[in-house]
Amino acid sequence: MKTIRSLLVLILISTVFISFAISPKKQSNVENSAIKTGAEQTEKYLPFLKGKRLAIVANPTSIIGKTSLIDSLKTLGINIVKVFGPEHGFRGTASAGAVVADSIDAKTGIPEISLYGKKSKPSKEDLADVDLMIFDIQDVGARFYTYINLLARVMEACAENNKELIILDRPNPNGFSVDGPILDMKLKSGIGMFPIPVTHGMTMGELAQMYNGEGWLTNRVKCRVTIIPIANYTHAMEYVLPVAPSPNLNTPQSILLYPSLCLFEGTIISQGRGTYSPFTILGNPDLKGKYEFSFTPASIKGMSETPLHQDKVCYGLDLRKYDTSEFRKTGQINLKWLMELYQAYPFKDKFFDYKQSNQIGNFDKLAGTTELKEQIIAGKSEKMIRDSWEPGLSDFKKLREKYLLYP
Repeated sequence: MKTIRSLLVLILISTVFISFAISPKKQSNVENSAIKTGAEQTEKYLPFLKGKRLAIVANPTSIIGKTSLIDSLKTLGINIVKVFGPEHGFRGTASAGAVVADSIDAKTGIPEISLYGKKSKPSKEDLADVDLMIFDIQDVGARFYTYINLLARVMEACAENNKELIILDRPNPNGFSVDGPILDMKLKSGIGMFPIPVTHGMTMGELAQMYNGEGWLTNRVKCRVTIIPIANYTHAMEYVLPVAPSPNLNTPQSILLYPSLCLFEGTIISQGRGTYSPFTILGNPDLKGKYEFSFTPASIKGMSETPLHQDKVCYGLDLRKYDTSEFRKTGQINLKWLMELYQAYPFKDKFFDYKQSNQIGNFDKLAGTTELKEQIIAGKSEKMIRDSWEPGLSDFKKLREKYLLYP
């Protein structure tokens, strides 16, 4: 395998879940057509799979062209003994946050083991009849997007059970951004496990190298990893995902807004869950009279079945036409919306009350620090807030350089 890894490095150096509602820009089409994901380069990993009992960690983003990786490999005669499914399940039919049970995939008959229910990583029993693992899931580049935690748990399971892991790498659509406070490990949780900023600017393959290299896996175990790198890719490239990475990130706009808007999940402000424009709109019923734009969250099966402020008219910001090229120019998340809506909201003591809002977690765990909430309440300037992220953010950028696979 060392020879294969060396060959992959030399090659690297030398060289639709649901359809999106917003058409990619012309430049995006050019870049997307040039890029080849790890999964698409079957010639680089099929030799590893022959004669092996294979387990795959996958979801609807695990595709070759427009076909599921599992379906494609099965037609090639690869022996897939089980699939491990994360949040939303392997086929992507479960709602956000809904417990996913073990099942049999109706299309292929392959057992699906849920990693979003009773267990968060494969057990010794799960891996007893497995020779080799594959991990192929699209990330979106934000610390609180939980698939990067899933990667770590899978790596731990492989290390603990002496299984090798192949990672089929995919582009990070927010790979141009490294920004935000570094996670205070006192706030470690399911929405933040590692001392990284809100946007880390890394791919799954690069993160896997960091997890191993920094000894961040439980008990500092090391996973034997082979990365099938992306061809013709740099972090500066604009990349439009061919498949929505989860039900509530259903447009390219939402994916680019997500690192900034997910912070609102620790507040009383709706991010549009319960509409068909999640993570592109913000609002609250108590902002009536302060904003003209409005929307009404409703129960939507498979997306948000009990959304915040369900069946209530919310008033706030419509960001569906916001020029997301600003993120690429600055490389930064947007703090202005958080600061603005806090100032506009009439009941300040309720703004960060996540228990009352029935959302995914408290604001401090999402932000990765107790300071940001205090700074917003105190009316600190954006510059003062950003200055407080140093030297941690600059130190991470230097650390990151050791593990990058792409310019």
